[in-house]
Amino acid sequence: MTPSFLTELKDIARLAVPIVVGLSTGAVITVTDSLMIAPLGHVPLAAVGLAGAVATVMLAAVYGFLSVISVRIGNAFGARQGRRVAAVLRVGLALGAVAGVGAALIMSASLLLMPYFGQPEDVLSEVTAYWHLIAAFLIPYSILTVFKSAFEAIDRPWIGVSFGALACLLNIPLNYCLIYGIGPLPALGLAGAGIASLVAESIALLAAFAYWRWSLSTLRLRARGDRSTVQTGELVREGAPLGVMYVAETAAMAVATMLIGLFGSIALAANQVALSVGALLYMVPLGVAGAVAIRVAQAAGANRLDRVRRMTFAALGMATVWLVGAALLLGLYGAEIAALISSDPAVIDLAAALFFVFALSQVVDGLQSTLVGALRGLSDTAIPSVISILAYWPVAIPLGWALAFPLGMGPQGVWLGFVSALALAAIALLWRFNRLTRLPG
Repeated sequence: MTPSFLTELKDIARLAVPIVVGLSTGAVITVTDSLMIAPLGHVPLAAVGLAGAVATVMLAAVYGFLSVISVRIGNAFGARQGRRVAAVLRVGLALGAVAGVGAALIMSASLLLMPYFGQPEDVLSEVTAYWHLIAAFLIPYSILTVFKSAFEAIDRPWIGVSFGALACLLNIPLNYCLIYGIGPLPALGLAGAGIASLVAESIALLAAFAYWRWSLSTLRLRARGDRSTVQTGELVREGAPLGVMYVAETAAMAVATMLIGLFGSIALAANQVALSVGALLYMVPLGVAGAVAIRVAQAAGANRLDRVRRMTFAALGMATVWLVGAALLLGLYGAEIAALISSDPAVIDLAAALFFVFALSQVVDGLQSTLVGALRGLSDTAIPSVISILAYWPVAIPLGWALAFPLGMGPQGVWLGFVSALALAAIALLWRFNRLTRLPG
């Protein structure tokens, strides 16, 4: 019997919810930094925003590149190939370590470029230590991402969530102690927030490794599979377009942040408030995209391609309902939400104006992300990546600049450019998906 649309919706939700929670734990660390740094003033808050914008590029690159691991494990799991599941995980852990070190080095080096992008001098004078500490954070994050992907792909996603939650819980007291000083500990301010994030993520990674190495429930994940059957080059070729796509996407977001930074530190701080809230809301469509990729891969591994379209449209409906509701919430109560993060009236006013436009961009971005996820489950990564890159760079950034500066719309104009470009990408990706999954007859 073919599962109904509602059944597919429930199955997607059952997997998407823990993936969303897991992804949110990564975003929560940055949001926690923003909340706990905000009392120090708008300049440290803007510094967190600037470092966070670039770190997000690296996080997205790592996530995109390593997302092929969950697809391959899901495919092997659907085909009941237990030893291949373990073999893919071992190769994935090595790729995760390499990706994390590479991302950390690139982020550290990118600080040298910031003065050439016209960023506020008062922000750059405070951000150095925090910047390099967040770069180091990328290494444990990357390896932990592989562990979490493996648990998701074998339908045990809450295990991975627990390690992300551990990092978040540890980050709060560590932040308080290291930012403001307690007992013999000095008040390190912004640098303290960076140390806290790095230590919390490293402890979570050690906990995940210990669980994988010694728990009886992970025997299938540490079986001695033949790693020679896993073509590392093939994983790299399949994951690289996704890594490039996510870099292009988040680099475009970082450029948008820098364009907004040209309006001054108040605008940059307000944009960070909007991004902090928006990043949490966006975890839902990103988690749905991850869930649909795994479910599609499992269906493909079990030769059940007839379910792919139903799975995907169920996922699209879920992501759209969530983001439209979020856009309305931010449009109606933006000032109240901004006031929970910042007490600066100028920051609150501008953040409230940015919220609704930024939320609209996420609605269309949620559609295109979900479609990219479904295509990823079918191992179609190159063309969707090209579509997304073309939408962001030749369209979103020039249009956003034109609306913000020559047409005088200010910071809101930057995000309106993204709304238009992402709508075009969603249409192109839907055409691609329909073409690949059209049933005969």
